[in-house]
Amino acid sequence: MKLVAATDRGSGGGSGSGRVGGVVRSVGRALHLPVTGTARGIRRATHAHGAGESGLGKLIELHAVNGAGDVMITVALASTVFFSVPTDEARGRVALYLAITMAPFTVLAPVIGPLLDRLPHGRRAAMAASMLARALLALVISGAVATGSLELYPAALGVLVASKAYGVVRSAVVPRLLPPAFSLVKANSRVTLAGLLATGVAAPIGAALQMVGDPWPLYGAFVIFVAGTVLSFTLPHKVDSAKGEGVALLSADATSLPGPRGRQRARRPGLRSVGTAVTHALGANAALRCLSGFLIFFLAFLLREHPLTGESAAVSLGIAGVAAGTGNALGTAVGAWLKSRAPEVIIVTVVAVALGTAILAAAFFGALLVACLSAVAGFAQALAKLSLDALIQRDVPEAVRTSAFARSETLLQVAWVLGGAIGIVLPLNGTLGLSIAALIVAVGWVTTLRGLLASARHGGRARARVV
Repeated sequence: MKLVAATDRGSGGGSGSGRVGGVVRSVGRALHLPVTGTARGIRRATHAHGAGESGLGKLIELHAVNGAGDVMITVALASTVFFSVPTDEARGRVALYLAITMAPFTVLAPVIGPLLDRLPHGRRAAMAASMLARALLALVISGAVATGSLELYPAALGVLVASKAYGVVRSAVVPRLLPPAFSLVKANSRVTLAGLLATGVAAPIGAALQMVGDPWPLYGAFVIFVAGTVLSFTLPHKVDSAKGEGVALLSADATSLPGPRGRQRARRPGLRSVGTAVTHALGANAALRCLSGFLIFFLAFLLREHPLTGESAAVSLGIAGVAAGTGNALGTAVGAWLKSRAPEVIIVTVVAVALGTAILAAAFFGALLVACLSAVAGFAQALAKLSLDALIQRDVPEAVRTSAFARSETLLQVAWVLGGAIGIVLPLNGTLGLSIAALIVAVGWVTTLRGLLASARHGGRARARVV
């Protein structure tokens, strides 16, 4: 009897502790579920339709990390260089920022692509190095923000160079990770959309950290980029393969020239060697990228000094920013749906729409049209860029496709810098500024219209040469 009673008491105690343990486990699962559930949802989205098996899903996640880290640094720099001082001083600071960082960057950017072409077997390491460099530079900038040191500017230049290096390598990696049913356009749109979504999530987090203290968004960027450094090495080993690849250059035609003792020496292939459709599409995209840089800087100062009717400066800037981001995301989504259908016609159409919207916004300057122009510019830039990708995929042989893609990215970045510089120096007059914006788009549209339409009629099958 005593043994039975003892056993009963032990069973009761075990049952009680079991119930407590069950409650603890339930609470733990309830707290853990939002994190694990969100992570599983993200993983299912990024790895869908064969992207997980090919390795594209890991690149999508890495690009999201890249976007989140970059926007953290952008929030910190904007607050330091732009919002912390009066408008006139802010224009001087931003002009100095462009002069010290962007101007050298336009010289360095064309060198990045060819340099990275020489490292085809170290792409994962190159992406990891770009992440780690930005992590360390974020800490340098955080110290410069606290002390007001001029270290801010060379560190910001380093961030730009590292970010561009990542973008060039990422462009070269995408074709290596295509799932069987994916086009290059669809893959790029997925990667780009992931970066946009991550930017949208990280931007308010960065703003909240900014309220805690100026260096805090930079500390957040440091953590994010360290994670990106680790994630870079989780990409499949095949991204380091350069089997069958060559180099497509954008500087001169591929022709033979007389050499010593009558021998022929080949001139390096140039921009026209990647096909006339690609070169005309690149010109149209450069106009849209120039428009984007112009609107970012011009509207930033204009709306700060002259807010939209009935709105504060912060709300006015927010309206323009949200409109541009929404248009960009929508253009990326539409590009994925359209795939590679008539890319020349798509580029001509979206540039024409951007031109018409800019003319209307200049003629009838107001809140609605400024928001519309921001949205249309974002939409046109995203869709035209995806169409350019489609033309590179269609007209450029696989052996030189990644090299041509990287060089097009460099030229578009230079166009963005040029547009930003124009936006800074103009007087803060809405009608004048948007008229200049319309002129920028008109020049790009008129100079490429005939060539793109001719290419669309004839199929645009000029092929690049391999060196």
